[in-house]
Amino acid sequence: MVALRIPPRRPSTARPPPGLLPGGRGIVRGTSVADRRRITRRTLLAGVLAAPIAGCANPALRSPASPPNPAPPPKTAIPPSTAPLEALERKYQARLGIHALDTKTGATLDYRADERFAFCSTFKTFAAAAVLQNHSLSYLDTKIPYTPAEVNSFSPITQHHAGAGMTVRQLCDAAIRYSDGTAGNLLMREAGGPAGLTAYLRGLGDATSRMDQYEPELNRDPLDDPRDTTTPRALAADHRAVVLGTTLQPDQRALLEDWLARSTTGAQTIRAGVPAAWRVIGKTGHGDYGRVNDVAVLRPPGAPPLVFAIMSDRAAYDDEPRYALIAEAAKYVARTLG
Repeated sequence: MVALRIPPRRPSTARPPPGLLPGGRGIVRGTSVADRRRITRRTLLAGVLAAPIAGCANPALRSPASPPNPAPPPKTAIPPSTAPLEALERKYQARLGIHALDTKTGATLDYRADERFAFCSTFKTFAAAAVLQNHSLSYLDTKIPYTPAEVNSFSPITQHHAGAGMTVRQLCDAAIRYSDGTAGNLLMREAGGPAGLTAYLRGLGDATSRMDQYEPELNRDPLDDPRDTTTPRALAADHRAVVLGTTLQPDQRALLEDWLARSTTGAQTIRAGVPAAWRVIGKTGHGDYGRVNDVAVLRPPGAPPLVFAIMSDRAAYDDEPRYALIAEAAKYVARTLG
């Protein structure tokens, strides 16, 4: 469902009137009869004035537990209606999942945010991040050998270097900017395989996502198969952690952001749905069952970043991906949250 989460306002620190206990819970012992009458009238009037306000509260606008320093409410309220996103699903005959976050206000937009979708190539960001985190930058110059038999997925870059091998830096560039499957597999192997990458995600605080296979198999799982899946909420949180958080050192994070920002695969998805002036730091993925995903940190000029995770799939194994669905969903999210 679509829901706007707004961090609650800081509790009032105003002192109660003389003779009245905090929160209106009673009257201080020893208060005069005249003061008691004034307090009773004042308390009753306050309760009458407050009642209509409480009765008009919108149940679709939910607030999380109060953080230590709650952010102000968002400037734009998100309509508590699923209709626009349901219409997109009907238009493209697809299932859509969204989690989007305004990092300034804490407001979120959620639609099927906790349903499972296949990772597809979005895992490559985390494979590269795991390798960066586990090694010094000098390790990026290490050459990783591989054979022609290991080039068994969409591999526009690595197919030209089988036998000779490529450096870790080149593999990161190929996996993230060109979504090279063999490069992603080699990085995942460097991170300890699917189990090692799952452990890395657990270290980010993600108890939901899991990796079980390499490409191309991870793109082919049936729709009800939990292997190699995540949720829009978990994917957005992981992407935010490695791009905006302190998981990586600043020089490592700068490298990762540069690769993501110069991706060659996202022109039809989130990038197509947001203003051209926004910097998009993202990773796409697609696979069988018409799967198309995109996850990104977005930097509008002069504003704090936003985080979008938009995922989709379709009913049949041979269904074509609907890239325009992701673009239209991104446009909707940017208009209502951005």
